[in-house]
Amino acid sequence: MEKVKEIKGIELQKENKMGTMPMTRLILTMSLPAIFSMTIQAMYNIVDSIFIGQYDLDGLTALSFVFPLQMLLVAVAVGTSVGVNSLVSRKLGERNFDEADSAATHGLLTCIASYLFFLILGIFAVRPFITAYTDNAKIIEYSVQYLTIVLCLSVFAIVQIMVEKTLQATGNMIFPMLFQLTGAVINIIFDPIFIFGFGIFPEMGVAGAAVATVFGQFCGMVFALIVLFCVKHEVKISFKNFRLDKQTLKNIYAVGFPSIIMQSIGSVMIIGLNAILAPSEASVTVLGIYYKLQSFVFMPCFGLNQGVMPIIGYNYGARSKKRLYSALKRGLIIAVIIMTIGTVLMWTIPDALISMFGGTEEIMSIGENAFRIISLCFIPAAAGILLTTLFQAVGKGIRSMLMSFCRQLVLILPIAYLLSVIFDLNAVWYAFPIAEFFSLLLAVGFLINLIKGDFKKLDSH
Repeated sequence: MEKVKEIKGIELQKENKMGTMPMTRLILTMSLPAIFSMTIQAMYNIVDSIFIGQYDLDGLTALSFVFPLQMLLVAVAVGTSVGVNSLVSRKLGERNFDEADSAATHGLLTCIASYLFFLILGIFAVRPFITAYTDNAKIIEYSVQYLTIVLCLSVFAIVQIMVEKTLQATGNMIFPMLFQLTGAVINIIFDPIFIFGFGIFPEMGVAGAAVATVFGQFCGMVFALIVLFCVKHEVKISFKNFRLDKQTLKNIYAVGFPSIIMQSIGSVMIIGLNAILAPSEASVTVLGIYYKLQSFVFMPCFGLNQGVMPIIGYNYGARSKKRLYSALKRGLIIAVIIMTIGTVLMWTIPDALISMFGGTEEIMSIGENAFRIISLCFIPAAAGILLTTLFQAVGKGIRSMLMSFCRQLVLILPIAYLLSVIFDLNAVWYAFPIAEFFSLLLAVGFLINLIKGDFKKLDSH
């Protein structure tokens, strides 16, 4: 029996494209489906805001205030899933298929704990959170409606993301793309119907946008679970004779917890920036619009990461230094190209981008200046994002967490506050490129340490 398992393992090792396919073609094969689906994902986030901006500009401001808790939801779901992705891909690279299956099964169970946390937040924390930043009754009501629905029904998004990351760890990028596309397309179709009302559907306003979002996530989750349990994959989810293993959970969260913290720091950062910009509701709205639009630039980069991470993790587990470095180098080049395009767009057509949301003259004036300044951070961010992916893929999640902590708390918020005091709110935007530059220096230091340490032990083939 053991010999059969070993033979099967050798065959799968030979067949797995992550260890054999030419690197540029492999990265494109792995990344393009994720880039495409995450671009669609970014589009439906923007569509949400465009329709709400047309419905009521106070609703658009409300979306800026709820954004930190939405980010927290994504942080926990994606962070935990990244831990599972990293562990599964490494175990496949080591040809340890039983532990890869166990990691995937444990990952699905972690969704329960994540959902219970956000259910409690949705029931008890939403109104106190919003009223801490504004006394505008209309904005408060819109924010509470939207967040309560999204958080209390967050289980759909959490499970879908976990299944996506688990399949991506095996090199399967097509199904995860289809899951995201399903949710995104359904959201886009039902957004205007639920917001403005159509036929048998009543006008629900901002709450309608939340209902459309959750409905899309539900459909994506159902599709994901059908594929997970009914289609053959390189990992198998099974609860037969299953036992919760502390070491597996520890290995998942060794990467997952730092990733959660890393992405949650972004939520804390936006809470802090909203507080700094609060004297100007227009500036808060601009920040919210920026984060919707920048997702069009960053989401393709994150899609690239989804393709590169399992490649690096697999080849690290397989001890192939040459392929690991090749994946990092080519990933960096592609990321810089993506971010350069984003920078050009932010500099050349900021007015056209902002006008899609129906902004006032004040929002347009603040936004054009803000977009040009903030976009100076895009190209250094490309390198920072890819190095973060490298650290997560090889099980060094703490380094990724420290980079985010440094950039978004130690640097951005204090710098933004000082700039607002010394100059005015228009200077706050310079905190973004300044913080990105110094965090990149830290990432390079971590990389040099890895090259001189862990990577020296890898084979050169």
